[in-house]
Amino acid sequence: MKALALFDENLTTGFSPHLTFKTAVSKMAWTRGGSFRGSRGASFAQILKKNICAPPGLTVAYVSPAVSEVNNLLDPACNTNCGGIRSKSIPQELIDRYKRGETQAVSALYQLSQVLQFQVELKETVTTGNIPGFYFAFCVVVDGVKYKTGMGINKKEARARAAQLALEDLLPTLDGDSLLPEALDGPPPLPVKESQTIGSEIHPGRAIYERKNPINEHVPQAVRELLSKLMDSYPEFSACRSTVAAFITQSPSGCEVVAIGTGNYNTKESATPNGRVLHDSHAVVTARRSLMRYLYRHLLLFFSKNRSLEEKSMFQQDENTKLLSLKSDITLHLYMNQMPKGAAQIPSNLRLNPLSISAWEVNNQISLHVTVEGKVFSVFSPTFDQATSRVVSMSASDKITQWQVLGFQGALLSHFTEPIYVSSILVGDVSCGDVRGMEIAVNQRVDGITPRLPMYYCVYRPHISLVSTACPEGGANTNSQWSHGINWSQGDVSLEVVDGLEGKTVEASPFKSGPALASRLCKAAMLSRFNLVAKEASRRDLLATVSYREAKMMAKPYQEAKSVLRSYLAQQGYGSWVAKPPVSDHFSM
Repeated sequence: MKALALFDENLTTGFSPHLTFKTAVSKMAWTRGGSFRGSRGASFAQILKKNICAPPGLTVAYVSPAVSEVNNLLDPACNTNCGGIRSKSIPQELIDRYKRGETQAVSALYQLSQVLQFQVELKETVTTGNIPGFYFAFCVVVDGVKYKTGMGINKKEARARAAQLALEDLLPTLDGDSLLPEALDGPPPLPVKESQTIGSEIHPGRAIYERKNPINEHVPQAVRELLSKLMDSYPEFSACRSTVAAFITQSPSGCEVVAIGTGNYNTKESATPNGRVLHDSHAVVTARRSLMRYLYRHLLLFFSKNRSLEEKSMFQQDENTKLLSLKSDITLHLYMNQMPKGAAQIPSNLRLNPLSISAWEVNNQISLHVTVEGKVFSVFSPTFDQATSRVVSMSASDKITQWQVLGFQGALLSHFTEPIYVSSILVGDVSCGDVRGMEIAVNQRVDGITPRLPMYYCVYRPHISLVSTACPEGGANTNSQWSHGINWSQGDVSLEVVDGLEGKTVEASPFKSGPALASRLCKAAMLSRFNLVAKEASRRDLLATVSYREAKMMAKPYQEAKSVLRSYLAQQGYGSWVAKPPVSDHFSM
């Protein structure tokens, strides 16, 4: 019980969500999609190949070696010296038979794939929540590009509907006058909707079900109410909420915001060896670290050896593995009022076809990105200098991609818990017309990695949709607060205000941990909480660690999964993950 008293602020009851191992295993069947290996941009390998073969009159300013290898591997006859795209006859009779109803959708789809030489797969996926009755769901994947989800009361009906939805997008690109000169050889362009209204997303076929999903209304409302409450108490910091992210738990008792963060910058300082400077203060990163504080509180409740406190914890223990998972009636959701920086911000009108964009430009759109003092660069960008002495951070899009594979709990918490994933990502950005970029960044770039991951880890595909904003009044930060952000988690009596460029708490912050102004979200603070939990859990092996880095490296399954993920992204051609200098982790308490 001493550990509870030592915690930085009072513990409160509440719930926070998680995916059990059994659920994770059940997802593996629909996450094991095939992916092309060795290209820059796995899901678009064939498309990039066509970009290399520029038609007469078009030139490609830059072709990366990785793309050239893909080009030569896929088609030795097609190289950067070729004069045009190889023509291929369009199977008009096949298309006409399908339109007349003489050929079923699934058969037509596979016949098209044989004629046009693209890879097609029908993958079983999941249904949207709160749909009455029991439904099966399938989606078509063409060379790694996922199309709309089809649903039915049996698998045959669901496959047929998925094939119909895919053909609705494919056929206009193959039919008559809509074709580009010299019909394209390979997969068709990604389907792009010119405009979509708030509440819809990249899967229009599911919009009718999504509108019935109350989570899309309840989450923004819960975030809006909490923000209003916090800002009413501290109106002087109301300008800090221009970029907001929050984690919300859903349980039988309703939706509850358990962690929130705002901010738009990473520190301008160099790496320090004391663990007391926040390197990244972007909203979703701040919210995620606030979520970790919330998880530590519930771990202390679980290990308190007090039955009443243990029952208030959101965790339950697996008798075989002894790892904790979140209770089965709890799910976790992520809300953001802006599309995260990086690959998720791919332009909605970008069509990845040979005559619309060069291979180099495609690489930069879907590659890994880094942020430097609020500015975003592709890891392939010549303007990004990796030799810079300042600390850089991976983009929010890339971090969300990583968390949906490794879990939002991080390395230290993985000593006690299974991976913790979010079930849905809700974007309340009024300037966005679709979530196509999020689908590509979070789902398609890691498609096919699950079989390579260690036990418990998988690609948990969140349901991504547009919702109403939680900050309708918007408003940019004032000059005095332009780099400031706030953080809060359930149980905090006050919020903390951090200067993102400095990586420390500001003097005027309602909560300050001490005269050094180290944030309660910094690594040193996390290590302190980790040690408290290790003590309560009687984990002598963890208490014997001498540094923050050693404690992280002892989480071997997590480190293995991280290594697999980063190698996979590099092999698929998305670039190398930029790691912070090891010196930033070489500290102890």
